[in-house]
Amino acid sequence: MLVKTFRWAFAVTALGLAAGVLYDGWTALGIVAILSVLEVSLSFDNAVINAGILKKMSAFWQKIFLTVGIVIAVFGMRLVFPVVIVAVSARLSPWSAVHLALTDKDRYQELVTDAHPSIAAFGGMFLMMIFLDFVFEDREIKWLGWLERPLARLGRIDMLSVCIALIVLLISATTFGAHAHQHGGTHADKAETVLLAGIGGLITYLVVGGLSGFFEQRLEDEEEREQEAEQDARRTGGASGSAVKLAGKAAFFMFLYLEVLDASFSFDGVIGAFAITNDIVLMALGLGIGAMYVRSLTVYLVRQGTLDDYVYLEHGAHYAIGALSLILLVTIEYEINEIVTGLVGVVLIGASFWSSVRRNRALRTADRAAPPVR
Repeated sequence: MLVKTFRWAFAVTALGLAAGVLYDGWTALGIVAILSVLEVSLSFDNAVINAGILKKMSAFWQKIFLTVGIVIAVFGMRLVFPVVIVAVSARLSPWSAVHLALTDKDRYQELVTDAHPSIAAFGGMFLMMIFLDFVFEDREIKWLGWLERPLARLGRIDMLSVCIALIVLLISATTFGAHAHQHGGTHADKAETVLLAGIGGLITYLVVGGLSGFFEQRLEDEEEREQEAEQDARRTGGASGSAVKLAGKAAFFMFLYLEVLDASFSFDGVIGAFAITNDIVLMALGLGIGAMYVRSLTVYLVRQGTLDDYVYLEHGAHYAIGALSLILLVTIEYEINEIVTGLVGVVLIGASFWSSVRRNRALRTADRAAPPVR
């Protein structure tokens, strides 16, 4: 099972490392390997969250996620996205941005760094909404009950997560603007950029998440009606056909939601990669290999039923998302080492995994201690 799920990741690793050696020798191989590890460590929480969504989708859409989705993830976010950032921020044509990336790597890195505030604001808001909607929902299983119970009660207030996200964005934008003004005001307009990018991230979450939720709910309602009809009259007819079509819509928007989610997670990896290299080719190879492992890990978690066995993993991943969203917003103003970012996610997910193990042990002990039913 493990080898079958990760076979494409292993193949891409071999090809990517070989391409690195052919491109720039053995030093490039080391850089590609380091970037791969960086991507996996920063995106493990992404795999857990993706698995929670992907398990609702059919085997067909899981394959689409691993094929079309990986093309978008590797070539779109790890190769095209940094070029688009430079093209838009520097008002260059895409071809000029590619030429700049290959011929003047220092200037290219500078332009990407200048665009970081808007990237961080967009991604930070998108991820923060995911976190807030999770913690404000009343769930049967709670990991940190002392925190999650009062948050669930607060979640009864309509649009609370949107209000909190906007308040955090406003604080981030005004803080950045104040700092820019203190340094001569040359970048004061970036406060407005942060605000607009953050609102863009918020709107993207509401539109894509809302559409996927809408079609998912319609699919569930249709399935319930089908089950009732089969029980009463044993007839499927046209109802099953519409349900199949509706399932396609629901799966499509959930797939779209997954891609936007992956894009938001990849922001910190792409920006962090510049601390290691400013060569766009090596960056695409290393981050692409890492993205392939994250995708394969997502499918592995789904097929093994890991989220059902270790019930707190999803909680830990969402807390890691909340931490990452705040880290992205902080990096608008201050630099934070990528090791810190990666460790926060690993610690939170590791703690949730250990709590799940302890819970499973306690349940098994209670089952053995319970008197037999006669």
